[in-house]
Parts: sequence; structure tokens; C-alpha cells
Amino acid sequence: MNSAVMSIRPSIRYRTVDLVTVTTLGVAFGVVFWGWGKLYEPLSALAVFSFPPSSALLAGPWLIAGVVGGLIIRRPGAAFATEFIAAAVSTIVVGGTQWGFSVFASGLFQGLGAELIVLVFLYRRFTLPVAVLMGAMAGVLESFYEWSSYYSDWDLGYRLAYLGFFALSGAVVAGAGGWLLVRALALAGVLDAFGPGRERAAEV
Repeated sequence: MNSAVMSIRPSIRYRTVDLVTVTTLGVAFGVVFWGWGKLYEPLSALAVFSFPPSSALLAGPWLIAGVVGGLIIRRPGAAFATEFIAAAVSTIVVGGTQWGFSVFASGLFQGLGAELIVLVFLYRRFTLPVAVLMGAMAGVLESFYEWSSYYSDWDLGYRLAYLGFFALSGAVVAGAGGWLLVRALALAGVLDAFGPGRERAAEV
């Protein structure tokens, strides 16, 4: 089977370069998360988001770290760790975010959602559909958390709409977007030490 579809021998042993990359990605995306948090409130106040649950369409950028980390490192815990580190970093950059330390919980649920998908595929499959599922599941678990934390007064219809918008944003922005980002990095030659880089070399 083409190596771009399935990794035949998934490894559970972390190399130094894997640990450094997880940390680097987490820090980089943490700064991105922080910046997106500053843009979120003015954007979510736009008339196009007058239906409150639709604001979840803006959530995709907060889910991308776990997808990218999982697709690059391809080891158990990589997706979760990258997302959680990014969330943690976003709480300490220039005073953190308006959500305070609850962002740690968000990082946990978002990272767990992405991790569950690669676990289901036994860390062997890293295709675009898998990436899309990673982003969507990260959004689903985060929406469950936010139902009780922020929107406990919403009725079931609003909650389900919020979940749907969250999953859609996760699938498109974090899932497809993350997969395209990893592919672009591989084509640029910066992932030669990882699965995506080796797959690119095999295709040439």
C-alpha cells in the first residue's frame, strides 16, 4: 500500500527531534491561539453571527495544533500534547486570554478529540479524511465542555447547532487546513525527518 496512505510500522518511541518539534509547534500555535482570541470577540459580534451558535464557525483555528502535531509526529500522545501545550502557552502570552485558566481545560478536550481519531486508526493512517475527522472530533469534545461551562442556559436546539458549527469549523479549518499546511511544509523540505517528508520523497 502507498506510504502516503498508511504508515506500516507506527512507532511509539519518541526521538529527541519529536519532543523538540511537539514543543516548538505547541509554542508557535499558542501564540497564534492568543492572537486569534483577541480577534474573536469583534468578529463574533458581526451581524453575520447574529444566531449565537454560529459563532462556533470561528473556532477552527484553535483546533489546528493537535491535527498538525499528530500528522507530523505520528506517535501516541503527539496530537494531544501539541494541542495542550498550545493552549497552555496562549494563557501566558502577554497576560493570557479573556477565558483565563479555563483554556487549559479546552486544550485538554481539543487535544483528546484529535488524539482519539489517530488512536482509532492505530497511528497508521494519516490521510486527508483522517485529518478532517481529527479536527471535527476536537470540535465535538470542546463543544460538550462549553455546553456546561459557558452555555448552560441554552436549549438543546442551540446546543446541537453549536456542536455542528464547531465540528464543521474543526473539519474544514483545522482538519483540511492542517493537512494542507503539513503537506506544504513537507514539499518545502522541512519535514524530511518525519513521515510526511519521507512520503514526499517517495512520491518524487
